[in-house]
Amino acid sequence: MTDEHEAFRTMVRAYVENEINPNIEGWEAADMMPLHEIFASMAELGMIGLEYETQYGGQGADHMFTLILAEEFGRCDHGSLPMALGVQVDMATPSLARFGTPELKQRYLAPAMRGEMVAAIAVSEPDHGSDVAGIRTRALRDGDEWVINGSKMWITNSVQADWLCLLARTSDEGGYAGMSQIIVPTSAVGFSVSKKLDKLGMRASDTALLSFDDCRVPVANTIGEVGKGFQQQMTQFVVERMWAAYTAVGACERALERTAEYLRERHVFGEPLLAKQYIQFKLAELSAELDLLRVYNRSVAQDYAAGTDTTRQATIAKLKAGRLLREVADQCMQFHGGIGYVEETWTARFFRDNRLISIGGGADEVMLQILARMDGFTA
Repeated sequence: MTDEHEAFRTMVRAYVENEINPNIEGWEAADMMPLHEIFASMAELGMIGLEYETQYGGQGADHMFTLILAEEFGRCDHGSLPMALGVQVDMATPSLARFGTPELKQRYLAPAMRGEMVAAIAVSEPDHGSDVAGIRTRALRDGDEWVINGSKMWITNSVQADWLCLLARTSDEGGYAGMSQIIVPTSAVGFSVSKKLDKLGMRASDTALLSFDDCRVPVANTIGEVGKGFQQQMTQFVVERMWAAYTAVGACERALERTAEYLRERHVFGEPLLAKQYIQFKLAELSAELDLLRVYNRSVAQDYAAGTDTTRQATIAKLKAGRLLREVADQCMQFHGGIGYVEETWTARFFRDNRLISIGGGADEVMLQILARMDGFTA
C-alpha cells in the first residue's frame, strides 16, 4: 500500500462515518436508499469507476483502490449500501467496460461512473439462481432489434436502475452456449418491475422481480460478441466475488471492534465480560481468521492487478468470507446477550444482512462445486 492508497482509505472512512452512517436508520425505515444522490456524491470525490478509463468517467486507478473502497464500505452500519455499490462498480459494469463498444460505453458506462445513472445486473431467474446455464429469458432478433421475453429475479438496484446488464438466450443452443449480454434501458417499452421483494436483510437495498414482455432494444446494445454472454458473465462473476470478500473484511473488523467495546463496558458478576478468558480466546480466534482473509484478499488483488486469472482464488475468498461473516455475526450477537437480539442493537441487522453473503453471487455449495471441478475432485 502506498501513501496515496492510505490517503484514499482515510478519505473513504471519513465519508462512510460522516455522510453514510448518519443516514442509515432513515434508509432502513424507508426500505430504500437514494442511489442517484449517493453515487453522484461519491463520483464527485473520485470513488466511482476507480479502474475504468478516464474518458468514460473512470479514475484510471489500480485495483488496490477497489479493495480499499470495498473494505471501508464494509464498515457501513448496514450491508445494503456495500451491496448496491458493488453492483454499480463491480457487477453490472465490468463487462461493459471490457467488451462494450465506445458508443455503448459513452452512453451507459460514463453516466454510471458520474453517478447520473444507476445500473443493475440481471442474470438470476425465478427458477434459475446459481444455475446460470439454465436461464430461459430469450432475446430473438427482429431486424436491428432484440425482442426480449422472460423474467429475472433477485435483481439488486433494479427498482431505481436506469439500465440493466441482461444475460439472455439469443439462439437455440442449450447449456452454456447461445447467450448474450445486452444493455436494457429500464425506460424500454415492455420492461416492468413486477414486484419489489420483502427481504430478511439488506432491507434498504431495493431488490425486485423483473418482467420482459416483447421488450425491444437495439441489437447495437449487445455487449461484446453475440453468443459469448455466458463466458463474459463468468468473468464478471469473478470480480463480483472478490468485492464480496473484500467487504467482508471491513464488516468483520468493525463488528469485532464494536463487540469488544461493549464487552469492556458490560459488567457481569463484578467484572467486565471481556475479562472472561473464553470470550477473549473466541474473539482472538475470529480476529486471526479475519487476518487470514485480509492477507489472502490482498494476494488475490495483486494477482488480479497483474493480469492473472483469479477465478479459483475469488471462489475460495467468497466461500471463506461468507462463512466467517456468519460466525462473526453469530458470536457478536451471543456475546451481547439479550440486548443483541433486539432491533435497536446493531447486532440484529448485522446478523440479518450478512447471512446473504453465503447465498448471493453464487451459494457456498456452488463455490465448492467450482473448486471440486477445478481441483479434479469430480468423478
